[in-house]
Amino acid sequence: MDLPWGDERTRKFVTNVGLITSDGPNGPDIMACEWTHHISYTPGLIAIVVKKTAATNANIKKTKEFGVNLTSTEQMVMSSIAGGSTGKDIDKIAALKELGFSFYNAKKIKTVMVEGAALNIECTLVNEIELHTHTMFIGEVVETHLSGKASLAFHGGKYWKLSEQLPKPSDKERDHMTKVIEKHTKK
Repeated sequence: MDLPWGDERTRKFVTNVGLITSDGPNGPDIMACEWTHHISYTPGLIAIVVKKTAATNANIKKTKEFGVNLTSTEQMVMSSIAGGSTGKDIDKIAALKELGFSFYNAKKIKTVMVEGAALNIECTLVNEIELHTHTMFIGEVVETHLSGKASLAFHGGKYWKLSEQLPKPSDKERDHMTKVIEKHTKK
């Protein structure tokens, strides 16, 4: 069964927007990647899923490295441009610079990083998994920069700013949950 892009079911997911930076056969590139996930604490591993035909895919396969820049709430335009065209046809880095966005050179990999992102992560490739139409790249974190800015969320085909923190269960509720779990512990 397919879950196509834009379908009501796929629009229920809440994700971040990773701006993936790379350099390689297609030159410096940036792409918006909704499928950007932190998958391990030790070592720090990040998984991204990139369409096989994307310029970023070829760049990562050639150089074995990539940047992950989690967009801040101030970078909706950047995200739209990075996700709206292919780096095979458009120099998106140059276009974004002309629009006033800034980049800096990564410290430990050979690509640019997005200035003002909520979080910048430099990764070296440790694994790639070929999927039907995409490749999952797993990178080990080699450098990070935290800006203190809020992350942009994506849900229902729209950008969101998280503004309300919901409370975790109270001590009383957690005590009750613990008792119920202990009651149902397999012997």
